[in-house]
Amino acid sequence: MQPGRLQRLTAAHARDGASCVWCARPLDDRVPATTDHVIPKVKGGPSWLENEVAACRRCNGERGHRGVVDWLEECERRGWSPDVPRLVRVLDALDEAIRVRGGQRRARPHLDAQRRRLAKRSPSAAA
Repeated sequence: MQPGRLQRLTAAHARDGASCVWCARPLDDRVPATTDHVIPKVKGGPSWLENEVAACRRCNGERGHRGVVDWLEECERRGWSPDVPRLVRVLDALDEAIRVRGGQRRARPHLDAQRRRLAKRSPSAAA
């Protein structure tokens, strides 16, 4: 059985550290962590720990349903420091989770496209 939303957020926060994946702001009492689905739910992304990262409310809300690479590039245009290695790890973990668990037909094409775009963008991400 999959853990609940709060348990997944706590686990993502512990796994990824206490900063927003998109803007690197520290997540604490003044800037609380929110659950951001790397592959948005509207694009078939599951509510699994492997698809969730801790993000600040501002980034989570402004990102909306944009793809990983589009929002990553917007964050960089704004002068923020997104955690690209963390995003690569999460996308890889989601890919593996889908391979093992199966299903997620709607998420798979979007996940594959985001991984390809991220690899093209950064040769180190493909490694």
